[in-house]
Amino acid sequence: MRSLLAFLALALTASAATAQVGPPTSQRSCSANRQLVLKDGSVVLDTGPMTYARFVRSGAECLVDQFPGPAWVPSSNNPQCFIGYRCKDGSDDF
Repeated sequence: MRSLLAFLALALTASAATAQVGPPTSQRSCSANRQLVLKDGSVVLDTGPMTYARFVRSGAECLVDQFPGPAWVPSSNNPQCFIGYRCKDGSDDF
């Protein structure tokens, strides 16, 4: 029974990690990248060699103490494609 649970946990982890793998943003058009974020609400994308980032549709996908900041990525047809937002940590220091 324990080995079955371990196998199921491993299978779920592997499938979740596989779902995030895709071509870099630079190999998709700007609108295709933007549509991924709009459709899923929150997505981790490959932004370059060994570089990944999480992008969100709105601040609703950020944690309570975070705020959305505009995000741009390189795309196949635009070196600075507005893709949505990245959640940034808030600061109480003014």
